[in-house]
This record gives sequence, structure tokens and C-alpha cells, in this order.
Amino acid sequence: MKLSIFINNTIFSWLLLISLGIIWGMSFLGVELALINFKPLTIASFRITLAAVILYLICILTGNKLPNYNDPNGKKILLHCLGFGLFSNAIPFSLLSWGQINVSSGFAGITMAVVPLVVLPMSHYLVPGQKMTQIKLIGFIIGFIGVIILIGPSSIEVTNNSSMISAQIACILASVCYATGSIITKLTPPVNLVSFTSCSLLISTLIMLPLSIIVDGLPYFYFDLSLLGLIYLGLFPTALATIMLVTLIRLKGPPFLSLVNYQVPVWALIFGLFILNEDLPTQFIIALFIILAGLGISQNKKSNIKS
Repeated sequence: MKLSIFINNTIFSWLLLISLGIIWGMSFLGVELALINFKPLTIASFRITLAAVILYLICILTGNKLPNYNDPNGKKILLHCLGFGLFSNAIPFSLLSWGQINVSSGFAGITMAVVPLVVLPMSHYLVPGQKMTQIKLIGFIIGFIGVIILIGPSSIEVTNNSSMISAQIACILASVCYATGSIITKLTPPVNLVSFTSCSLLISTLIMLPLSIIVDGLPYFYFDLSLLGLIYLGLFPTALATIMLVTLIRLKGPPFLSLVNYQVPVWALIFGLFILNEDLPTQFIIALFIILAGLGISQNKKSNIKS
């Protein structure tokens, strides 16, 4: 019975991971479309606000209540909600939207591979039972090499342009934020999943909505590709993905969730091939096998043995 539950949980976790990779792989395309008519903070605040409304409605319909300050561990849970809202939503969404003004969606996707490299040492010191072993380290390194081959050194622009360099740094910092957010989620005291995500996004909305209006002004909405990109960002990479990522972190931990970042460049190339009619680079097939090898090695049963 226990073996059956373990197998089912493992299959479910991998399906969630792959689905999350697809959804986030398309998020960079969504940002590119949204940037046609909307400014970075407006994009970040809209997707957060839309997701917050959806998740809060789900919270009400399912009979769940938001975390209360006076509840047991209430103060600690609310602090974690604030941390998750800032580091998994408000800050990285703003950084990526601003960064993609000057860098391609492909480059933004590459930087997501930085997340597992940051998660490893953070989990080692902050998350009980998530020690960094030699096998895990080897798996992550192989996966990262696959990402480098997939993108190709020529795609990483080395330039003296200060705007370009700032945008590249912003994308990398966004990855560090995502890693921090995953650790915060893992360390959150027991709390209802819907309540936690709803509260986190509502807090982010209270911060981002007035900030975006002050900085960007009130946006004008027209039914076009940019609005469709904006709606996609709110519904899928934010609302749905938030529930999925928190579920994965609770089931498998931050290092397992961080494996999704190796998929993002792969899906970006797939969408480029079928949506934008881009050529399929030769290194894609090679990189795909290397990335999958890294995933397999890092999730090997022996990787759970402390070294």
C-alpha cells in the first residue's frame, strides 16, 4: 500500500513538474507580447492582481480562510506569505518584465537555470533533510551543461551597452529571487495551500498595484495580442503555476522544483519551432539528452544518501 502511494506521488510530481515547465516556458513569450503596449510594472501588477482575485475566489468557494495573525503560528505564516509574495512574484516578475525590454525571451529563459544552483547551497544549510550530495551536485552540473549547449555561447550577448548588461543582471537576480521564494515556502509552518497562495498574492497586489500606477500610470486596455499575453500571464504562469509550485515544494522540496528550470529553454525552443517557425538547431537534440541525463542522475535514489 505504501509503495503504491509512493509511486503515485512520484508520477504525480513528475507530471506537475513537466506541466509547470511548459507553462513557464510560454511565460517569456507572454511577456514579449505584453510589452508591446504595457510597461514592466504594469505587467507584473496585472498578472499578480488577476491571479490574486482568482485564488481568493477559489479560497472562498472551498470554504478556506486566509491566515489570521492571532492563529497559532499566524504571525510566522503571514511573514512567510509576505516573503513568498515578494520573492516568488512581485520582485522577479518586475525584474523579468523590465529585463525583457533589452534582452530576448531566450536569454531570460536561460537565467532560470541559475535557480537550482542557488537552491542547492540554500537548502543544504536551511532545509532539514535536503543535504547536497555528490550525486545531486553531479546531476545539476550535467543539467546546467546541457542548458549551455542548448542555448550556445553565441546567444549570450557580451556587450559594453550598460542597458543590456543591467537587463541581464536583472534576469539573473530574478532567478535568485525564485530560489529564495522556494526556500521560504518549504520553511512555512503547516497551512492550507489555497489560503497560503491567496494571501501571498493579495499581499503582493497591495504592494504592486499602487506602485505600478504611480510609476507607469493607469494603463489603457485594447483587445489585442498584448492583452492576450497579459491575461495568459495572470491565469497560467501566475495563478495556476503558484498552486502547482507550492504543491511540488511541499511534496518533493525546493531542489526537485528547481529541476523545472532546466526544462524552460527546451520548451522555449519547441514553442519557437511551432509558433514562430524557427529552425531546430542541431544542438537541441544533444542538449535535450544531456538535460534529461542530469535530471535522472540528480533524482537517483543514491542521491538521497548523505556524503
